[in-house]
Amino acid sequence: MDGALHGAPPDERRLHPWSWLFVLLQQLKQFIFPLVALVVFGARRSSGDGELWASFAPIIGITVLVVLAILQYFTYRYTIGRDGLTVREGLLHRSRREIPFSRIHNVVVHQSLLHRVFGVAEVRLESAGGTKPEAQMRVLGLHEALALEDLVRHQSHEAAPVAPGQEAVPRDQGTTLLSLSTMEVLRLGLISNRGMIVVAAGFGAAWQILPESMMEQFFRQGAKQAYGYAEGLHLGWLAGAAGGIALIGVALALVRLLSVALALSQFHGFRLTEEPRRLMVERGLFARLRTSVARRRIQAWTLHEGVLHRLFGRRSLRIDTAVAEKSGQQDMRALKDVAPIAAPDACDALISHLLPQAQWPRDDWQAVDASARWRLWLPSLAWLLPVTALVAWQFGAWVWLPGLAWMLAAAYAARRQAHRIGWALDDHLVAVRSGWWSRYWRFAEIDKLQALRLSRSPLDHRMGTATLWLDTAGASGMSAPLALRFIPEADAVAVHERLITALARRRLHW
Repeated sequence: MDGALHGAPPDERRLHPWSWLFVLLQQLKQFIFPLVALVVFGARRSSGDGELWASFAPIIGITVLVVLAILQYFTYRYTIGRDGLTVREGLLHRSRREIPFSRIHNVVVHQSLLHRVFGVAEVRLESAGGTKPEAQMRVLGLHEALALEDLVRHQSHEAAPVAPGQEAVPRDQGTTLLSLSTMEVLRLGLISNRGMIVVAAGFGAAWQILPESMMEQFFRQGAKQAYGYAEGLHLGWLAGAAGGIALIGVALALVRLLSVALALSQFHGFRLTEEPRRLMVERGLFARLRTSVARRRIQAWTLHEGVLHRLFGRRSLRIDTAVAEKSGQQDMRALKDVAPIAAPDACDALISHLLPQAQWPRDDWQAVDASARWRLWLPSLAWLLPVTALVAWQFGAWVWLPGLAWMLAAAYAARRQAHRIGWALDDHLVAVRSGWWSRYWRFAEIDKLQALRLSRSPLDHRMGTATLWLDTAGASGMSAPLALRFIPEADAVAVHERLITALARRRLHW
């Protein structure tokens, strides 16, 4: 709730005296490219008095940012009440925001390396929906930040606010449900593909920032030099192929090492703890992150097992929570990974502990319609046939041999995937499983379902099947779908009616 400031309560608090520095650094991150462009391109095109303006323009811009950062420190106030927080900010346009504790879904305490040097932390209070957090306190003293986090986590009506400068006294450290050793984090780095994501993002940023002609020239010259070097060695085709494969192997190894480094940076010291009503995760090597969420705010669960997971005998467990989003993307600091890596038995035990009413692991999976085998094969066949025919027309009929081999492999994969697809439903939980090469199990409590949609494609009409789509809060486009696919129409209608009846009788647990 926003409104004009009419007076300052005596127990209002300010941010940490060094908060203006961190606000300034955040603003410089946002304006660094315009400032650099102003210096570089302004110096090239200016002359006479214009050169003087181009020299002083960055200094003026930084000075304005410093003034704004200092003004935010002097105008930002917050008050800790018995039932919530009151945040006041602004100089000319003043606002007051009331944030009840019951509205806060997620609490994030973030410490970068610079935060740790100054003994401060950033606190984010997030609620469901919206485009920004309910409150973002950049920055508080570490003890004050931990005290605020502790108060919000417990949502106690009898807890007295901690006075400024007073150290936090933890009430309960909680029960540790999962902790990762350094070796487990190293396995996580070897299993994950975060390094490739970073490399792809780096290339994408380079294409957006640097001129296209420069990037094309860079790749053209690099390819020409590599070809010239290989030609100078006078290698045969077999040695050349072996050398190419070796280079690809080295590149993949370097990317995997980058994934290991990122995993160590993000998940070193990972510890999942449980309190009576909340889960809390603490992780990070250089930047420490403490984030917590109320157990009732968890909307859906995803258990994932890829090929490398099976090789190491591990799985991962993630949750969906309805927290603030920015530009359609959820904050990477939100609590998502309940178990970034763990043994299958440990994941099953964690699910059974956190969802005591759910029967997990399940042995009542319902199979899908037999037509799923060839229907999963159709997308591969739709592009393989024309592509193979076109290439065979250009290079000869022998191309059909690898094309047919690919089609048979796709048919085998579709058959195995159809065998893996299944769904399960009881009075408390709805679950689906899918995947063969990379497997996942996705499930949600019936009380958390927000929308149901029964759909039938032309193939569904022909085969007498249907798909039931289930939606929960906090689900993103990158998550595996919670959908009952390729099931007989009578079963889909029966499940749809059963869920509608159950939801009508129950209250939505947000």
